[in-house]
Amino acid sequence: MAAVAIAKLQVYPVDHLAGCCGERQKGSFGFVRPAAAGLFRVQKGGCGGGQPLSQHCRSFRSEDGGGGREFDDGEKKAEKLKKGDGLWVPGVGRLKLPSKDEYSRGIAQVEEVFSSAAIHVGRYIVTMMSTGVVLATGFQLSGGDGQMNDLIWYSWLGGIIIGTMTGANMVLDEHCRAGPRNVVITGSTRGLGKALAREFLLSGDRVVVASRSQESVDMTVKELEENLKEGMVSAGGSSKRNLSHARVIGIACDVCQPSDVKKLANFAVSEFGSINIWINNAGTNKGFRPLLQFSDEDVTQIVSTNLVGSILCTREAMRVMENQPKGGHIFNMDGAGSGGSSTPLTAVYGATKCGLRQLQTSLLKESKKSKVGVHTASPGMVLTELLLSGSTLKNKQMFNIICELPETVARTLVPRMRVVKGSGKAINYLTPPRILLALVTAWLRRGRWFDDQGRALYAAEADRLRNWAENRARFSFTDAMEMYTENTWVSVFSLSVVCAFIILSSTSGVSPGT
Repeated sequence: MAAVAIAKLQVYPVDHLAGCCGERQKGSFGFVRPAAAGLFRVQKGGCGGGQPLSQHCRSFRSEDGGGGREFDDGEKKAEKLKKGDGLWVPGVGRLKLPSKDEYSRGIAQVEEVFSSAAIHVGRYIVTMMSTGVVLATGFQLSGGDGQMNDLIWYSWLGGIIIGTMTGANMVLDEHCRAGPRNVVITGSTRGLGKALAREFLLSGDRVVVASRSQESVDMTVKELEENLKEGMVSAGGSSKRNLSHARVIGIACDVCQPSDVKKLANFAVSEFGSINIWINNAGTNKGFRPLLQFSDEDVTQIVSTNLVGSILCTREAMRVMENQPKGGHIFNMDGAGSGGSSTPLTAVYGATKCGLRQLQTSLLKESKKSKVGVHTASPGMVLTELLLSGSTLKNKQMFNIICELPETVARTLVPRMRVVKGSGKAINYLTPPRILLALVTAWLRRGRWFDDQGRALYAAEADRLRNWAENRARFSFTDAMEMYTENTWVSVFSLSVVCAFIILSSTSGVSPGT
């Protein structure tokens, strides 16, 4: 019948199939699977004998006379499926097995997760244990009673709970902010600006360098690309994956010209799609000398570059970032005179830096509800041409104590710039603890950068950077201290002071006044 519900199976002697299907094996029978298998169809008639051996068998057709599928083509497809890459599972198909590279990447990701978790747990344990040691020592020295002991340890337990919540928030925030940033840095073809660009680049970010000279920009881009290649060679695991996103480009820009500033912003957006961080680093001081010795051109250039240029760049960056879903962050560089202090021999420079601080204060009130953060970055005293131009022998002897190389300063500032949030933050390198350390070790720092005649003793930038990618990956005690946030140490100190106050109050028997 034409309508057949179940496909029929036909068994033929292989002798009968030899004329059309190939090899002949006497005494054997051929078994044909039903059409439901999808390889070929079944016809109740026999194989058409007399076909040449070179012809494929086309005689297995359905009863309705429809076109058939070749027997050997079906077998070839089945064999091809079985011989492919991966694991063959009958009734399911082929399961693709991960390649060696995919397996290695998966293992590296797991190791990165566990390593990050171990670091955070270690920080937490060390912080809590150090607090406990302080409390236990204070209690033993005070000779307090058991009731006070319970109060102290209950306070410590409360600190642990608060610390856990704070730490969890920090870890979540750090995870959410992971990924490459798009960074624009003006005045970044030399000195601190170039060091900042290099550090952002080696952190896996995309950087736009800018300067007045296109030639200087091209040379800087080429140099930074070489630094990136060296960094990728020495990096491994997650660091190498982060560097794969890094990119550096450049464009000539005179920050005193509004058209150039607008061109810089549009260039960054067209290349990277957005701007996450904008750093106004372009600046000049024209040396150390009394105001009367500054020419009209000197004064105009200092004010135009340091103050007018920063204002123009800040306005343009705010325009771009206001239209971005996640906003962005702008950094203006502090310098001598920012706090209103006197700057003899650099009066014009100090006036511009003081003006930038006033700009910062005004913008904070203007943009309270804005998603654009406006911050300041204070690098302290950095061994650059800007600082050394016109400096005296006495200045250089002081530089031995308090100054640092651009690479050292950038290594501290960049990680904090990358994770900044909110607005009005001050990212400082020369913090009070660093100043205190410099003064205490002043006798060891003599002749660090300059000899008694004022001649430079430090290596040139090219020599310092030969193994910079490897040196910045080394872990030191200073880096370990930087791993702890300022808030963590403030919490430990505050908790210790409170508990010490309670202990002393209880031992004296006098209730403190407020």
